[in-house]
Amino acid sequence: MRVAILAHEKFPDRAKTALGVLRYTDDDVVAVLDRDSAGQRVNDFVPDVQDAPIREGMADLAADDVDTLLIGIAPIGGGFDESWREDVRTALEYGCDVVSGLHYFLAEDEEIAALAAENDCEIRDVRKPPEDLTVSQGVAGEVDAEIILTVGTDCSVGKMTVSMELARDAREAGHDAAVIPTGQTGIMIEGWGNPIDRVVSDFTAGAVEEMILEKGDEHDYLFVEGQGSIVHPAYSAVTCGILHGSMADKLVLCHDAGRKEIHGYESFSLPDLSTYVDLYEGLAAPVADSEVVAGALNTSSLDDDDAAREAVDAYASALDVPASDAIRFGTDDLLAELL
Repeated sequence: MRVAILAHEKFPDRAKTALGVLRYTDDDVVAVLDRDSAGQRVNDFVPDVQDAPIREGMADLAADDVDTLLIGIAPIGGGFDESWREDVRTALEYGCDVVSGLHYFLAEDEEIAALAAENDCEIRDVRKPPEDLTVSQGVAGEVDAEIILTVGTDCSVGKMTVSMELARDAREAGHDAAVIPTGQTGIMIEGWGNPIDRVVSDFTAGAVEEMILEKGDEHDYLFVEGQGSIVHPAYSAVTCGILHGSMADKLVLCHDAGRKEIHGYESFSLPDLSTYVDLYEGLAAPVADSEVVAGALNTSSLDDDDAAREAVDAYASALDVPASDAIRFGTDDLLAELL
C-alpha cells in the first residue's frame, strides 16, 4: 500500500504517530505532508526511519501515486484541525482511503463521509472501539505467555517504540513474541487492537484482557503497549486500566532523558524514579505480582553518544535494573532480563 502521512507543522517533534509508522510500517510511504518543511526529506530530520519526500499537501501528489492518507498527528485531546480538511478532501477526491487515530471520528463528519461514499473510499477511525467490550474477569494472568508491559514516567516517552523494538528483536532472536496494541499508532502498525483511551472506563481493563486472551496461548511472549503515566493528571486512568487488565509479569519503565515536567502540563513536575517503581508495583500488586525489571531511556534529545551512554548508565543505576535506549543502543540488555 502506498501511504501519504499528514503531519502539518508538527514533523518530527510532535508527530509521534507519523514517526512510529515510518519506523515500523511495511507499507510504502510516498510522502509526508508538512507545510513548514516542504521540499526536504524525512531523513533530513530522522535518519533511522523509512525515507520519503516532504510535500506541502496532497495536491502536490498525483492521484496515481497514493492509495491512503494517514493522519500522523495525535494532538492533546485528539481533535481535528480544520487546516487539514483540504488535504483530506483532496485524498478522497483522488479515491484514497483515509486512516485516522483522532478522537474526532472522520466517518461522522458530514462532508468527509459524503465524499468517501461518492468516491468509494474507506474511512478508518482506529480510535473507534468495538461495541462488544465488557469488564475484566481478572484472568489475563492465566494465559501461557509471559506478559511484559511498558509503563512510563510520562506520556510520549517511547512506550510504543520500546514495545515494538522488544517484540521485533525477540522474534529475530528466535522467540515467539507478539505486540498487544493499545493506542492509535500501534493499531495502525499492527493492523488490529483496542484503542484503550477511547474505551468506556469500566471496560478499559477488559479491553486489554480480551486482546491478551486472544493471543496469549498462541505466543510465548506478549509485549503490551503502555499508555500515559500513572501520575499523569489527564491520562492516569488509562494507565491503570492497562496495568490491571494486562496482569503483567514484568514491567519496563520508560523515560525521556532530561524531562522534568509532565508533557503538556508543565506545572506538574515529575516525581523521583523510585516513586514510579513503588507506584506501579504497588498498584499492580492486588491483581498481579508485576515488577519493574528493566528500564528504557529515550536519549533522542542528546546529540552525543557518550552523553547518551552516561544518561542510560545513570538511569540503570537509579532503577537498579538493566537499562538501554532501545533505538540508540539496542535491546540486548533488556531482552536478557525479560526473556
